[in-house]
Amino acid sequence: MSAPGPTEVSEREAEVLAALGAGLSNAQIAGRLHISVRTVEGHVSSLLRKYGVADRRELGALASTTTASVPAPGHVVGVPQSRTTFVGRAQDLDDVLAALASHQLVTLVGAGGVGKTRLAAAVAEAAASLFPFGGAFVDLVPVRDEFLPEAVAAALGVTERGQRPLVDAIVDRLSRGRSLLVLDNCEHLVDAAAAFVDRVLTACPSAVVLATSRERLGLPGERALPLAPLPLGSDAEALFEDRARAADPAFAPDPGVVADLCSRLDGMPLAIELAAARSASLGATGLLTGLGDYLRLLAGGRGPVVRHRSLRGVLDWSHELLSADEQAMFRRLAVFVGPFDLAAAASIATDGDAVAAADVLGRLVDKSLVTHRAGSWRLLETIRAYAGECLDASGERADIVRLHLAWATEAAASFTGPSSQWRDAFDLVATDLRAALASAPSGAHALARDLGRLTFARQFLMEALGHFREAAERAPDRRAAFQDLAAAAETAQLLNDSGLAFELQLAAASDAPDDNARALALARAVELACRYPATFREEIPLDRLRSLLASAKPSDDPMVAARIAVASAWAAGPAPLTPDAALAEVAVEAAKASGDPVLISAGLDAVRTAALTAGRARDAHRITTQRLTLLATMSSEDPTAAPEIEDTLALACSDAVAAGDLPAALSVARLILSDDPRAEHDYLTTSKVIPAYVLVGELDLALRLASSAWDGWQRAGRPLAFWLQTTVHFVALACGLRGDRAGVTLWRTRAAEVAGIPNVFQVRLSPLGAFVDARVAVELRDYTDAAALVARADAQLTQGRYLSYARSAAAELAVVASLPDAAALLAAARPAGEENDWAAACLTRAEGRLHDDRALLESSLAQWERLGATFEHACTLRLLA
Repeated sequence: MSAPGPTEVSEREAEVLAALGAGLSNAQIAGRLHISVRTVEGHVSSLLRKYGVADRRELGALASTTTASVPAPGHVVGVPQSRTTFVGRAQDLDDVLAALASHQLVTLVGAGGVGKTRLAAAVAEAAASLFPFGGAFVDLVPVRDEFLPEAVAAALGVTERGQRPLVDAIVDRLSRGRSLLVLDNCEHLVDAAAAFVDRVLTACPSAVVLATSRERLGLPGERALPLAPLPLGSDAEALFEDRARAADPAFAPDPGVVADLCSRLDGMPLAIELAAARSASLGATGLLTGLGDYLRLLAGGRGPVVRHRSLRGVLDWSHELLSADEQAMFRRLAVFVGPFDLAAAASIATDGDAVAAADVLGRLVDKSLVTHRAGSWRLLETIRAYAGECLDASGERADIVRLHLAWATEAAASFTGPSSQWRDAFDLVATDLRAALASAPSGAHALARDLGRLTFARQFLMEALGHFREAAERAPDRRAAFQDLAAAAETAQLLNDSGLAFELQLAAASDAPDDNARALALARAVELACRYPATFREEIPLDRLRSLLASAKPSDDPMVAARIAVASAWAAGPAPLTPDAALAEVAVEAAKASGDPVLISAGLDAVRTAALTAGRARDAHRITTQRLTLLATMSSEDPTAAPEIEDTLALACSDAVAAGDLPAALSVARLILSDDPRAEHDYLTTSKVIPAYVLVGELDLALRLASSAWDGWQRAGRPLAFWLQTTVHFVALACGLRGDRAGVTLWRTRAAEVAGIPNVFQVRLSPLGAFVDARVAVELRDYTDAAALVARADAQLTQGRYLSYARSAAAELAVVASLPDAAALLAAARPAGEENDWAAACLTRAEGRLHDDRALLESSLAQWERLGATFEHACTLRLLA
């Protein structure tokens, strides 16, 4: 049974698909690509047909399934490509395909060497068209329990973000539509694989897992399919002849000899392939004679034990026929747990002589003891286990392990520059780098640190955190330990665990090699606690923070002076997140003297926060725009800079919203999502951009992102989420603008569910609820509680970034509800328009409604058009009509 391969998409179709992923309408796509709307419609119809999905929403979700390019429909990445033909197994192939159609988990169970991997690869290719959202084939042979998610994530092209664990990112990817995940060789991590598969399948009803293992995973609903050796009298002999002719095209054996040989090998595919590889030199009769001594003991029985012994016999025989240099390389290669290149093989087997290594490797490939694919080599797990026994017997293991560590250290150090230049090469050897570090009982500091650096850039953030902390433990001196702990702290901060980042900075301070290093760590710890209190599990008392900062010794070093100045500004206010405005200006100047863009940005954020606290939303927006200009000088793959970059982008969007500058807000929102296509499925990221999409009237996109964000937050265990608390109010607004009263009620309820952030934020968010209630009441023409809503906005609200929204919307509600003091309320609300462009347009419209003044309504219409607020523009246009 076979199925058509994946259908390719054209370059133009890929552009349309990406635009759908960004939530653009057909008209917007046509404008962006300079084509007609009719042409866009044709491309959308073609994409719907090729991907086999129901609507534009599913196409939009599909646009985010990979890191680099739009996937071909039904493409399963990572399926091992073989240079030899797939022989036999027709019934097995049909059975597995049928099982995949009716079960979420199918496990191929069989002994090593029976052909599970080869069949799974054939199944993945045949079934690809049945899975329009694609999937991945993941080889677990080199993977340790704790790194199973990283292996799957690398294959799927997903990464960690903030409080979203890697498993959640994988779930997000697989939950978008019918997908196939093949987990090959689960037997050495059955428990970890079972837990992982259970997590994925529980959260992803549309995902299907095909596993291969020597034992079943033991999960409910699992369909285990035992895989037997190839049947004698047909497939076994066909495989032997195919592989023998590949070794010697003139091979023409006696059928009886081949049948006898396959019978002695019990139809085990790996044993047959190893034997067939020798046919060119020995011939079928010679093979039968040579193998006889090794297989004679097996003549009396059949069954799994005998099959295992038959494979062992052919391995013993194959190994004995190797030359001395072939045997040496063969056993030394056992130290590699994954694929390796020529230089790696030479480093552990031929004293770095690549020419000699290439010669011996070629001979081992010819004998089917080593496989070669796409520029790299590897040993099948069954053969590697045998090679490992040979290595142990030789007494060389300790020396080879040292050589392996030296190779891994050099390899890790060689990956420099942007991750786009080395990502694929790193993924190929990552399991060996991890294994080399794990096998080193002490030392190996450079490898631990480089693994932290590489996995951070690769966005495996929890793994990076572990490597940096391990590097600190392996550090040769206090300065190195200090640097590693500081990197670990910044990684924790990027993971939105400021409490852990705080503790790690204090640990770095205690390990500091000098006063300057100690001051840097203490000041950064204080800054974190005052600047990011919402991501602390418990608030740190200000007295303790000020005491810590006072113990940081002042210095003439510009970096130290700037860091202390920044922390001093953040810690001088009456509460966390209320920096002292004057000290913030001092901090900016000190930071500029240091020349460090990260410190300059931190100082500017203190100035910006002080301005926002004072109600100066436009000033805050202007200052955050200055921070945006610094991003070009920072790298998101640097642990020191990455948290500052993420903070700047998030605040740039929210500050633009607070000032009512919707074009700027939308521009940053699109930058945030386009910076990483997967960000659309990260609740922390999407919760930051949804308000902008609601206010510009992109309600369908906002609601789709909101649904994804809510599901992601639930999967993450419902952690404290300041950004999400803001977002749920805007989602309720989107529902209200669409006339969906049930949706308003639902998201209002959800707002209560995400409550629990510190009171200082609750106070600042209270105007948002008043704004949403007032604007929804106007849209739904529900004036029952108008007086109470207006009074709430007028009397109870004194601060917060959404105060202008609340007062302008309440004023318009007073007008349309014909409240007796509407004119006075409108006059009192006019200052809100000075700080917020949205509020200014709303107040102009409200005044036009109050006085039935067409000129004012037309002025409001022009204001909405400049803001790109399509929904409000349409509402105002209806008034004019």
